[in-house]
Amino acid sequence: MNISCTNYILAAAICVTVPALDHIPSVGYSSWPLSYVSSLKYILQEGYAKYNRAPFKVPTLNRWIVTSKSPPDDELSLIEAANDSAKVDYLIGPEINSNPYHISVARIHLTRNLGLYYPDIKDEVHTAFEELLDLRDNEWRSIPAVDTIREIVCRASNRVFVGLPLCRNPDWIDLNSRFAVDVATDANILNLFPKILVPLVSKKLPNTATGIARAVKHLDPIIKERLKCMGEHGNDWCDKPNDILQWLMDEKQESSTRQLTLRVLTINFASIHTFTQALYNLAAYPQYVGPLREEVDAIIREHGWTKEAIASMHKVDSFLAETQRLEGVLTSSVQRKAMKDLTLADGTFIPKGTHLSVPTYVFHRDGAVYDSPCAFNPFRFSELSDRGESARHQMVAVTQDYFPFGYGKHACPGRFLAANELKTMLAHILISYDVKFEDRVSRPTSIHWDLNVIADPTVRVMFRKRTND
Repeated sequence: MNISCTNYILAAAICVTVPALDHIPSVGYSSWPLSYVSSLKYILQEGYAKYNRAPFKVPTLNRWIVTSKSPPDDELSLIEAANDSAKVDYLIGPEINSNPYHISVARIHLTRNLGLYYPDIKDEVHTAFEELLDLRDNEWRSIPAVDTIREIVCRASNRVFVGLPLCRNPDWIDLNSRFAVDVATDANILNLFPKILVPLVSKKLPNTATGIARAVKHLDPIIKERLKCMGEHGNDWCDKPNDILQWLMDEKQESSTRQLTLRVLTINFASIHTFTQALYNLAAYPQYVGPLREEVDAIIREHGWTKEAIASMHKVDSFLAETQRLEGVLTSSVQRKAMKDLTLADGTFIPKGTHLSVPTYVFHRDGAVYDSPCAFNPFRFSELSDRGESARHQMVAVTQDYFPFGYGKHACPGRFLAANELKTMLAHILISYDVKFEDRVSRPTSIHWDLNVIADPTVRVMFRKRTND
């Protein structure tokens, strides 16, 4: 059946339904979707000013979300909330949610093996910067910040996910950098339609499917070779890879190239984090470069580039934690879906199917929790750590006041890998380069779209080899 895009949209407009949440106060216009005309961050601020930490509902592009300070994990589903938003069942495959064994693989191995593969992370970060910047003598070179940093992050992560040489393959890096955008784009289109039309419409969207096909071509020979080694040598052999692909294969739950490819792509998709915001802060606040360099220089001189050395860089950790507090990737996070009717601790009734979320943007700017909450204070968390409870104030911390990596039992299992990558990148820049904006002095304003916070992709940053302090 050949149905035009226009007819799809008309059908969606007629069939879309709105959850029965009239008993929960809304912020903005009183009816969805008119309330979406305002920027979500301002809606969250208005709601927080009116209701403090009591629940209220806010509009996104396709549904109401009820804000909650601490959604009860045992009665809500992260997987179903993510599936509703990203349409994983239709775009990637239902097995990703029905058997999410890749989550436990990542949680166990990314933590247990961090010390073993840290030298690979460090090597990839250093090599990627050197190759992509390609600096000569003392010249300044201008780069597109978002694109360059995305490639470096993707290379470092995939050194752990699939290893050399694939992690440096330009097409592999390109497809993984695009995959998250492709899934989000296709999911936003699908979210315009009622559930009954989603399976049909999903077959008409080429972006995600094209990325999967490209990835299969890259991984097919690698997976076949590893399966051959496993068949000949069992669970261990000389030079057996120590990466996520191999850990997934060792589980022996899936063996086809397509199945394993979908797992690797999903882990890549879930590992998205942005270092660009930290780079913008480094260029915008040069007065903090000195103390940061002093810390990095001293630690590297004494300990070299090791996991333990990175862990002891408290100012570097604090700089990144403060960046995440003010410029995290979402204005509202810890998203969950109610799988049955429930009542929150404050008595608010939540119908089955409702989406709940923590209003991160306003919680991270709460004056009752943070002094001068809207000001960028890069050593805020290291100063708090110096007073005690250092673990509570690290960038990987998961608390009721700090949500960059989620909250509760579903907190991001890859946050320790992400933290080590980010700290290694910042430390490498500090010890190796000078940075500044190409044509500005102040920090660029982030772009807010739906729940997302996006670093300005038009900004160029200049690098040169570090000069004497």
